[in-house]
Amino acid sequence: MTSLRRLYAISDASFGDPVRLAQALFDGGARLVQVRNKKASARSLFNQVESILKRAPADASVIVNDRVDVARITGAAGVHLGQSDIGVVEARRILGPDQIIGFSTHNLEQALAASKLPADYIAVGPIFPTSTKLNAEPVVGLEKLATICKAVQKPVVAIGGIRLENAAEVLAAGPHSIAVVSDLLSAADIQARVREWINQLCCF
Repeated sequence: MTSLRRLYAISDASFGDPVRLAQALFDGGARLVQVRNKKASARSLFNQVESILKRAPADASVIVNDRVDVARITGAAGVHLGQSDIGVVEARRILGPDQIIGFSTHNLEQALAASKLPADYIAVGPIFPTSTKLNAEPVVGLEKLATICKAVQKPVVAIGGIRLENAAEVLAAGPHSIAVVSDLLSAADIQARVREWINQLCCF
């Protein structure tokens, strides 16, 4: 699989046009970008991912949220699945060995179960309270995040309510990457905020 970057940026349609947002993330230096559009039809999401892939730098990896079919057809780097999406085993059968599969977990039990699946990374969250997910799972917190990172062998991506100001304490808990949504997409200058993140994360 492609090595995960420290910064895992998410282009979330709830903040605007995901194509425009992805372009801003790329321009700021993000090279691992997930496309998330929960309300889009398959056709709309396909078109958006196609447009983003055309704009992506050669060294960028684009991950599609939820939709294995769109990831497969567009040739995106991979897919990110939630607990209620198609299973990881089935997704691996569809995508083959080379595309990335990420899987969301919300507690130690789920993370341990995910570690036995053919996923490339395990997302854990929300670490802090978050406003980007309706009916969000209970907050995991840093102590439980550290426990999960020690218990699983796969790379862990921390997500949920993480800001640049608390990124250092999150990384100290042991995840490989930090997924960021609102702290990037709510910024007046998304490109500049991405650069700030990259500059800080390169120190760890």
